[in-house]
Amino acid sequence: MLLHDLIQSLDKFFFLIASTAMPSSSVANAYYSADVATFIGTTSDAILGGITANSAFAVDPAQRDAWVMQIEVLKPALVGVEGTIFLEFNVPRIGSRIDAVLISGPAIFAIEFKVGETDFKRDDLNQVWDYALDLKNFHKASHHAPIIPILVATHAPQSETVLPAPHADDVSPPIRCNSEGLRHLIRAGLDRAVGNSLDAKEWGDSPYQPTPTIIEAAQTLYAQHSVEAIARHDAGARNLKVTSQRIEELVEEARQKKRKIIVFVTGVPGAGKTLVGLNVATKKRDQTQPTHAVFLSGNGPLVEVLREALTRDEVARLRKRLDKTRKGVVKQKVKAFIQNVHHFRDAGLRDSIAPSDHVVIFDEAQRAWNREMTSSFMLRKKKRVGFNQSEPEFLISYLDRHEDWAVVICLVGGGQEINRGEAGISAWLDAIKTTFPKWYVYVSPDLTDSEYAAGHALDTLTGRANVVQDDSLHLAVSMRSFRAENVSSFVKAVLDCESGKAREILRPMSTRYPIALTRDLNKAKQWIRTHARGSERFGLVASSGAQRLKPHAIDVRVEINPIHWFLNDSEDTRSSFYMEDAATEFQVQGLELDWVCMTWDADLRFAQSDWNYHSFVGSKWTSIHKADRRQYLRNAYRVLLTRARQGMVIFVPTGDSSDPTRTPAYYDSTFEYLEGIGIPVLKD
Repeated sequence: MLLHDLIQSLDKFFFLIASTAMPSSSVANAYYSADVATFIGTTSDAILGGITANSAFAVDPAQRDAWVMQIEVLKPALVGVEGTIFLEFNVPRIGSRIDAVLISGPAIFAIEFKVGETDFKRDDLNQVWDYALDLKNFHKASHHAPIIPILVATHAPQSETVLPAPHADDVSPPIRCNSEGLRHLIRAGLDRAVGNSLDAKEWGDSPYQPTPTIIEAAQTLYAQHSVEAIARHDAGARNLKVTSQRIEELVEEARQKKRKIIVFVTGVPGAGKTLVGLNVATKKRDQTQPTHAVFLSGNGPLVEVLREALTRDEVARLRKRLDKTRKGVVKQKVKAFIQNVHHFRDAGLRDSIAPSDHVVIFDEAQRAWNREMTSSFMLRKKKRVGFNQSEPEFLISYLDRHEDWAVVICLVGGGQEINRGEAGISAWLDAIKTTFPKWYVYVSPDLTDSEYAAGHALDTLTGRANVVQDDSLHLAVSMRSFRAENVSSFVKAVLDCESGKAREILRPMSTRYPIALTRDLNKAKQWIRTHARGSERFGLVASSGAQRLKPHAIDVRVEINPIHWFLNDSEDTRSSFYMEDAATEFQVQGLELDWVCMTWDADLRFAQSDWNYHSFVGSKWTSIHKADRRQYLRNAYRVLLTRARQGMVIFVPTGDSSDPTRTPAYYDSTFEYLEGIGIPVLKD
C-alpha cells in the first residue's frame, strides 16, 4: 500500500506541475498534446505528469519508465521541426493507443516505441502499420494526408536510412529505426511529403469513424463501450444508432406495459444486424436486472469464434490490470452471454418453467428450423415422438411461459438461408398468426422484399392492431465494406444475372474496393498477399458444393476449426493467412475478412443468360431441380461474395479437357460472364 500511495502522490504532483506549465496538455483523443516548441521546452517530469493524469488506469513503474524514455528520445529528434506532438493517441477500433503522433506540414508520423528492444519483431511492425492504416481509413482528417509509420526499437544497432515508397493511398510501409535514427527519418519524411499543411487542432479534434469487424465490435461492446464509439458517423451509422435505440425503447415499453412483443430487424449483408443485437445484449447483460438479455445464434462457427475472441480479449485486459482470473472463469461468463440457440431450445425441453431471460435476441432468425426439420431432429436425437412445432414456434412458446412480459428480437438477413430445413422468416410469422395472436409485432417494412420470402405470411397479419411497421428497424447501408457500401448490391445484381446493373455499380466502386479475376490460383494468392498490409486478415473461401477443386489442393470436405482460422496469427498454419484450407459458407457466414480469395467451382455455372445448379454425387455432376436447393446454392455464393471488407479476387479454374468432371465448358462461360461485367483480369 505504501508504494501505491507514493505513486498516487507522485501522479498528483506531476499533474499539478503539468497543468501549470503547459498551455496545451491534452485533447480528447490523446493523453497529451502540445506544439513541438512547447514540448521541447517543458520538463520531462511535467510532460509525464500530464500523461499520467489523463491515463485511465493506474500507471506501473515500467510504463512510467517507458514514457520517460520516449520523451527523451523525441525531444532531440524534433529539434528544428515545426508541428504538434500527440502522445498516447487513441485508436478506438483497435482499442489501443499510438505512442506518439507528429503532425508537421502535410505529413502524419505514427511512431511506436519498443523501449529496450534490440530488434524489430514482425508483430511490432504490423502494430504500427495497423495504426497508420486505421488513421487513413477511419480518422477523417487523415484520409488525404501522407502517413509515415515508424517503429523505434530504442537499442537496435542500426536504423533504416531510406524511406520505402508509399502505397497508392499514401501510407508508407513501416520504417525501422533506433533512438539515434529517428531525427533523420522524420526529416526524410518531411522532405518527401507534399500537400497542404494540416491544422493540428482540427486534426486532433477530428472525429474517428471506425468500421470494426464483428469480432472487434463484440470485443469493444463487451468491454462496456457504446455502439457510437465503434461506428462511423455517416448515414449507415446513424441508422445503426436509431435502430439500437428503438429496440431499447421497445424493451422498456414491454416491461412497463407488461406486453409480449416480437421485433423483426432487417438489413442488407454487412449492415450491422449482429452488431445491433450485440449492442442490446451487452447493455443488458447484468443478470440481476429484469431486462437481462441473451444473444442467441444457430450459427455454430460464429458462436465459437465470438466466445473465444471475447474470452481472449477479456483475459488480456485483466492481465494488464494484474488480475490473474483464470481463462476458464472468463469463458463461463462469456458463454452465458452468447449461446447457441439449439442449446437454449434444449433447456426449454427439459422442464416447463420460463427461462430466466425476458429478452432474447435471435441472430440470423431466418435460419431457424422448419417443422419437418425440428420434428425429425426431436425424434432422432431427443426420442420425442409426435413433436409438431417449428423451431420458431417452440422458441416463442418458451418465452411465452413468462406471465408478465417478454421480448423476442429477430435479426433477419435476406437471401441468407444456406442449409436444408432452414425455415426462413415465414415460420416465425406463421407461428404468431396461428398460436400467439396476442403478441405485439414490430416489423421492418422491408420484410416484404422478395429476399426475405415473407410476403404471403406477412399479408396474413395485415390489418391487425398489434402489428406495427417501423422504418427504424431496417439497416439499409452495408458497413462491412467501409471502402464500398454497394458491394451487396453488386453481388445481388451478379447473382440475379443483371449484368448491366452489375457493371454500372462496379465502375465507381472498383476504385475503392478492388475486385480482380483470374484463372491462376497462384496469381490470386499473390494478389491477396500484395494487397493485405499489417495484420489485415485474408483467406481462401469456397462453396461447400465445390467438390472438384481438389486438383488445386482445395478440399472443402476437410473440416476447418473456425477459431484457429479466424483468430490465430499468420505464423499458425491453421489460420486463414496460410490460404491452405478453404472455409465454406457454413464457417464464414456472419463473419468477415479484409481480403478474400474466392474460388468458383462448377456447382454454380453461368450458361447463356442464367445460372445452372449442380451437385457432385459419386463421380459426376448432377443437376439440381428443387427450387429450395437451388436457392441454398445461390445463397451460398451470396455469402461468400460478401465476406470481404476491402477487396477480393475471384479464381475460376480453366478446367481440364481430359477430366469429364472438370471440362473447360463448365467454367468458361462463368469466367466470361464475370469478365463481361467489367471485373478486370489479372495480367501475366
